[in-house]
Amino acid sequence: MPVTWCFPVEGKKTFCSTGFPMGCYVNSHGAPKDLCVANRAFNGKDTYYIFNHVDISITYHNGMNEEWGVSFGQSGGRIISVKVTPRSVAHRGEGQKSCSDNYPPMGIPGNYIGQKDELNITYSYSVFFVVDNHIKWSSRWDYILESMPQTNIQWFSILNSLVIVLFLSGMVAMIMLRTLHKDIARYNQIDSGEDAQEEFGWKLVHGDVFRPPRRGMLLAILLGSGIQVFIMTLCTLGFACLGFLSPANRGALMTCAMVLYVCLGTPAGYVSSRVYKSFGGEKWKSNVFLTALLCPGIVFGLFFIMNIILWSEGSSGAVPFTTLIALLSLWFGISLPLTFVGAYFGFRKRSIEHPVRTNQIPRQIPDQSVYTQPFPGIVMGGVLPFGCIFIQLFFILNSIWSNQIYYMFGFLFLVFIILIVTCSETTILLCYFHLCAEDYHWWWRSFLTSGFTAFYLFVYCIHFFVTKLSMKDVPSIFLYFGYTLIMVFLFFLLTGTIGFFACFWFVRKIYSVVKVD
Repeated sequence: MPVTWCFPVEGKKTFCSTGFPMGCYVNSHGAPKDLCVANRAFNGKDTYYIFNHVDISITYHNGMNEEWGVSFGQSGGRIISVKVTPRSVAHRGEGQKSCSDNYPPMGIPGNYIGQKDELNITYSYSVFFVVDNHIKWSSRWDYILESMPQTNIQWFSILNSLVIVLFLSGMVAMIMLRTLHKDIARYNQIDSGEDAQEEFGWKLVHGDVFRPPRRGMLLAILLGSGIQVFIMTLCTLGFACLGFLSPANRGALMTCAMVLYVCLGTPAGYVSSRVYKSFGGEKWKSNVFLTALLCPGIVFGLFFIMNIILWSEGSSGAVPFTTLIALLSLWFGISLPLTFVGAYFGFRKRSIEHPVRTNQIPRQIPDQSVYTQPFPGIVMGGVLPFGCIFIQLFFILNSIWSNQIYYMFGFLFLVFIILIVTCSETTILLCYFHLCAEDYHWWWRSFLTSGFTAFYLFVYCIHFFVTKLSMKDVPSIFLYFGYTLIMVFLFFLLTGTIGFFACFWFVRKIYSVVKVD
């Protein structure tokens, strides 16, 4: 259990957060700041008050009338909560320490700060053990969760996302049930004599829609890495929702994600090789090596640069050199061979058969209107998926950079499912519009349309940095944007892969149900 500091807020409620403040300040006008507002004794102008005493209250369940309590007897129990109340106490001397509330607070004049004279501060603490058998050990987190004010905001975020999903689902259903149904029925009519009509719309490009794209190997590599990130994210959130990963232990979440990513080299190699083979690619060795090395190499390179900065600053948060060697061993000793295994099975299978044949001569694409141009479509495609997740992003960034506990994995898993649905439906809609405009270059566009959500994520991270954080030194700013780039890059792979495979399924589906001469 984390050590928490609980204090009253508006509405006669109590808010609990991890850690506790080290002091507070009263300015030169006598206006108290932060926690100085809570105590009238903090009334000295231009004075810093140091919280040099803490009352620690440890509440535990002694196991009475519980099966697990038999082994404890009367000499132990399970800790339910650890709460800290900080106070400022002006201890009178080395032998006269007191934890009484009657002592005045320890104030340090503002003009004393910066002087070379030494200042001796005596720190003290009191510990109280409280038995509470009414609270089950399995419910020990409830007092923290119930004090959090974000629950209503989370439900608002979910409802906001569901409205977007329902809107998109209605649009896709209208296209699938009305427009496509009519198109397919009209295309499949038996043409005879004067009733024969010229083809139009998306059927016109049936001979080019499965033409391999340019830089097909790069697309296959990104899709393989994207599948790896997708399965890793899905499994990690699933374990967190089931309670296997404690929200208080951030290392467990990162370790689980790292181990899963390393062990998922086989799906990455399999998907990359299958897609690359369907493009008619023959450089299978380059495909396998780049699938195993390119995207992980970008992430590791950024991480290594960030770690060098931490080393130069002498930070205790720097990863030791032996740990970096261990990460490289996992990468080259486990992930790389597993990628080869997946690619071996992928290349052995027959190439993906498309429902229609590809013409030898590419069809000329007619002039496109502004909204069917590639760039506007890609820019618009990331707006709705980002709108589903931006509220959740605030709590995630706040947890990472403001030392807050992120515990709402159930909400996060639900938002992740909504993100999958939104990326899929948005990409399918835009893909259909482009095919109707006789533009068959959908391979890269489907990946970039939903992947552009990562750009909005990066913009939001900049907004969070400017409005919520107060980093002044250059190394801290460099670290923030370095780790942000890692997160944005992985999110780009994730959302781009979701959009691509949704569009791939859609295109194969609609061209498999029409009769083509």
